[in-house]
Amino acid sequence: MEGKNPLRFTLGKQSSLAPERDREESDVDMDGVDPGVRLMYLANEGNLEGIKDLVNSDVDVNFRDIDGRTALHIASCQGLTQVVDLLLDHGAEIDPKDRWGSTPLADAIFYKNHDVIKLLEKRGAKPLMAPMHVKHAREVPEYEINPDELDFTNSVELTKGTFCVALWRGIQVAVKKLGEEVLSDEDKVRAFRDELALLQKIRHPNVVQFLGAVTQSSPMMIVTEYLPKGDFCAFLKRKGALKPIAAVRLALDIARGMNYLHENKPVPIIHRDLEPSNILRDDSGHLKVADFGISKLLTVKEEKPLISLDNSCKCGIFIFMNLIYFGSCKTKCLSYMPAIFLYVLIDPYSCS
Repeated sequence: MEGKNPLRFTLGKQSSLAPERDREESDVDMDGVDPGVRLMYLANEGNLEGIKDLVNSDVDVNFRDIDGRTALHIASCQGLTQVVDLLLDHGAEIDPKDRWGSTPLADAIFYKNHDVIKLLEKRGAKPLMAPMHVKHAREVPEYEINPDELDFTNSVELTKGTFCVALWRGIQVAVKKLGEEVLSDEDKVRAFRDELALLQKIRHPNVVQFLGAVTQSSPMMIVTEYLPKGDFCAFLKRKGALKPIAAVRLALDIARGMNYLHENKPVPIIHRDLEPSNILRDDSGHLKVADFGISKLLTVKEEKPLISLDNSCKCGIFIFMNLIYFGSCKTKCLSYMPAIFLYVLIDPYSCS
């Protein structure tokens, strides 16, 4: 093969870090192609039997084209889980980098191939450097937490796929791991950076305390205080109607927390997702507003109805949810929320 110009594999999805370019997909005479390139073609097509024949005939499973891409890169881009598994079983390198620095795992994350992501991580693939990584130690933000200090040994999931409990420096904390959709979207990473700069300044007895974040490695995480008494929604379901004096006290907790956020300078903080499940109870029974910053990173699907048909403590909130979701919500809009919560506290059965 000496003297032949290396080929560029242009079929299918390209490297997640490659600059956009015209893809010249020409017909290739497979009989005259290097066996390594043929392996890449078969990986792109998902031809398991063909791949087995090649790797069993001592073809280099880690062959690279002119861009440094391997068959594992190709299969990860295409989301072909069985091909990825087969290549790894035959000795494919787990984290090869192409000429742009992208790995099979990075490609799978970019193209949202979730089954491939799970498989690669299970087999030992390591994520690329976090998008907020800084080059110099002096640039590391004050809120940065070393992920090695977070102990997930006896971790308990608080909400499915969102928050879990971990140990940090001897205390229980709530940890939220950010999904691939944040890591691969520059706008969301920028918004996340702005949110963290804001969160570290928030201090109020009726607002859940932000403790820090992991931003210099993946997965990125948000760490807040852990409130073991759970959320307000579960409390309402368990206790039912409250006496007026108790209801007013709890409504004032919510009002104080929301007022603090609204009085933030120079820009008020709009919660956007205020509901009983985002109000937490501390050890003394007081309420704290939670999840107020990161809710801005979530996308709202237009086809999803704004009025929920279940009875999961969203009562009354749908009255002006359209204002929040369609961008016309101001602090005056959310000033109605404590009154709605007070109504629910006194008569929780109005939800049904």
